[in-house]
Amino acid sequence: MNILFTNIGRRVALVKHFKKLYNELNVKGKIIGVDMNMTAPAIHIVDKKYRVCPISHPNYISDLKSICQKENINLLISLLDTDLLKLSKNRRTFENIGTQVLISSYDDIEICQNKIKTYEFLRKNGINVPKLFKIEEVILGKIKDFPFILKPAQGSASEGVFEIHNVKELNFYHNRIDNPILQKIIKGTEYTVDVLVDFKNNIRCIVPRKRIEVRSGEVSKGITVKDKRIIKITKRCIETLKNPIGPFTVQGFLNNDGDFEVIEINPRFGGGHPLAIKAGADFPRWIIEMVLGKNPKIKLDGWEDGLVMLRYDDAIFIKKVNIE
Repeated sequence: MNILFTNIGRRVALVKHFKKLYNELNVKGKIIGVDMNMTAPAIHIVDKKYRVCPISHPNYISDLKSICQKENINLLISLLDTDLLKLSKNRRTFENIGTQVLISSYDDIEICQNKIKTYEFLRKNGINVPKLFKIEEVILGKIKDFPFILKPAQGSASEGVFEIHNVKELNFYHNRIDNPILQKIIKGTEYTVDVLVDFKNNIRCIVPRKRIEVRSGEVSKGITVKDKRIIKITKRCIETLKNPIGPFTVQGFLNNDGDFEVIEINPRFGGGHPLAIKAGADFPRWIIEMVLGKNPKIKLDGWEDGLVMLRYDDAIFIKKVNIE
C-alpha cells in the first residue's frame, strides 16, 4: 500500500504517525510526499519526495498522475485546502489508474471553501452561524454593531483576517482583501472539531478540541472536550453535506449562551489532529484499515476526554543539495 501526500508542508507529526502505523500494522509500501517547495519540513521524512509545479499550473494534475503511476499509489491525501477542488474534479482520472483519492465531492468542497456558501449552507440547514453584514451598510453607518471580523471569502491559515472596531479600520482594510466578508464576532470559547467520515459517507468519530492558544491560524495548545452539544451539532453539520468522505475539521465557538456556532468547515486533516490521535481517535490507522478492506471498530466518542496538547518547535537538518 503506497500513500501520496500533496502539500505536505509542515505536517511532520502526522506523516511520522502514518509511517509508524506501517510498522505496527505490518503494511508493506512507501509514503511519498510532494510539494512545490523543497524547504517544506515534512518532505524530508518521507520515503520518496517530488517537487511539483504550483497548483495553479495547468500541468499540476497530469504531473501528480504521472507520479501516482510511477509509484503505484493506492491512496492520495491532500494536507492543505489549495488543491482540493482540482483533486475532486479529477477524482476519476486517478481512480482510472488505481489511485483512490481521500476526498469529498466537488459540490461539498465548493461549499466548504467559500465562506459565503458555508454561511448560506449552514443557515439553510438550521445550524447556528455568526451573521454576515454588508460592508457598505456598515461604512454608511446603517449598522454600528462593532466589533466585526473581516476576512476573505476564500482563504486559509487565518491569512487576511482582521478584527474591526470602527469604520476607519474597515475603510483601511477591506480594500486590501480579495472578496472580503464581514462577520459578527462571537463571545465565547473557540473549538476545532475533528470528524472522520468513511468511504460510505458514515460519520465514524467526532472529537472537539478547545483551542487554548493559536499561532498563525493553527492550534499550538489545545484540550479534548467531550461536549455532547458540540458533537451533536457537528454531526448534523457534516451529515447534511451531499457526499462527505475522509477527515474534516469544523471550526466554531461555544458562545456564552451555551450554543455552538459554526464558522468554517474544512474537508481535510487539521493541523492539531495529533491531539485527537493521542486521545485515541486514530484517524490515520482507521483510514489505512478501511483501504485494506477492514472494518475497524470505532465509537463516535471513544476517545480520552481532557487530554492536553502543548506543541513546540522542532528542527530538521539536511544538506543544501536536498533543497535545490
